Amino acid sequence: MTGDVINFGCRLNAYEAEVMRGHLVAAGDPNAVVINSCAVTGEAVRQARQKIRRLKRERPDARIIVTGCAAQVEPESFANMPEVSRVLGNAEKLDAKNFLAGDDRLAVGDIMEVRQTAPHLLDGFTAQTRAFVEVQNGCDHRCTFCIIPYGRGNSRSVPAGLVIERIKRLVDSGMREVVLTGVDLTSYGPDLPGKPSLGSLVQRILKHVPDLPRLRISSIDSIEADAALVDAITGDPRVMPHLHLSLQSGDNLILKRMKRRHSREDAIKFVETIKTKRPEIAIGADIIAGFPTETDACHENSLRLIDECDIVYGHIFPYSARSGTPAAKMPQLPVPVRKTRAAELRERASARLQTYLTSLVGTQAEILIESDGRRGHTESFAPVALVGGAAPGDIVTAEMTGVDGDGLLAARA
Repeated sequence: MTGDVINFGCRLNAYEAEVMRGHLVAAGDPNAVVINSCAVTGEAVRQARQKIRRLKRERPDARIIVTGCAAQVEPESFANMPEVSRVLGNAEKLDAKNFLAGDDRLAVGDIMEVRQTAPHLLDGFTAQTRAFVEVQNGCDHRCTFCIIPYGRGNSRSVPAGLVIERIKRLVDSGMREVVLTGVDLTSYGPDLPGKPSLGSLVQRILKHVPDLPRLRISSIDSIEADAALVDAITGDPRVMPHLHLSLQSGDNLILKRMKRRHSREDAIKFVETIKTKRPEIAIGADIIAGFPTETDACHENSLRLIDECDIVYGHIFPYSARSGTPAAKMPQLPVPVRKTRAAELRERASARLQTYLTSLVGTQAEILIESDGRRGHTESFAPVALVGGAAPGDIVTAEMTGVDGDGLLAARA
């Protein structure tokens, strides 16, 4: 018996959670539980603390190790919790020796001194047929609402040869889909010899791992997408027709106050470009509701952006101030206003999702069946429940027969 990892936050955290599961196996401590925290919002930090307290009540013998971005940014606050046995930084959590029992309660280094990153060898993911592969970490940008650069450090990229080696290993172990992930994925490459782009990396993966059935790209900053990336996304069927964009707002003034690098017009043009070349691409996006100084007119621009960018997968949340960020010092909107606006944005995105799912009824898609054998996702990442099920890891051709909530029903074609 080994310990467990409870994961919060992004896909990169999900990847690193698998690395830590391997470390727990090596440590051999069945009472060890890792809380892999997120710091993207104040609410995310609150949820991590709440989980720690609840876990200790339920399992008094648990040796709780806290790591992740919240632990990196606020190490002492977690170390001062009586429920916590150890706090590890984001660099330290990838070192197996830090999971052995010891007296060192706090092991958190200066993340800004980390200059390299490399994906650990993983043969597979415990509960999925989809694997995440880290190709980039850290961020050199300083959006006014974001604390993550201080949790992840400066941008650093994984050499293409290492990425390809890891993906080949995953494919050999049976993985049918790989998701490229990072903190600021489209900033990949400038720190490497020759300064390759994310697009060139994707094209090299497709060339050198011909047995990989499905390659998916996680959240990108559309203003940084290079021509090679657009060509790969729109021209190769093995790249899944699904993109998640870091948009954050649909209003130009708010985007400037966020210190984003794109305008609403840039976002709309990017979506038009890729959907003209590959119309089946489904768009997801992050949007923050109720950013400081946001007016009703600004909010209306974000609502309109959902339609103008054809956003069907909306990741929408009310603004949550993070101590230490410039936005936390700006004039704040009342919390009820933020929540109301978030609800309105979610309602608009939900309506577009329902329209999109309805349009797929009667069509066929390739479904990657996941761990329970009954559910999976289409190429465009629409969730599907398959009548009769199939073996986890199978890619099944099915006809969409109906809409069920925020997903589809399907039967084998």
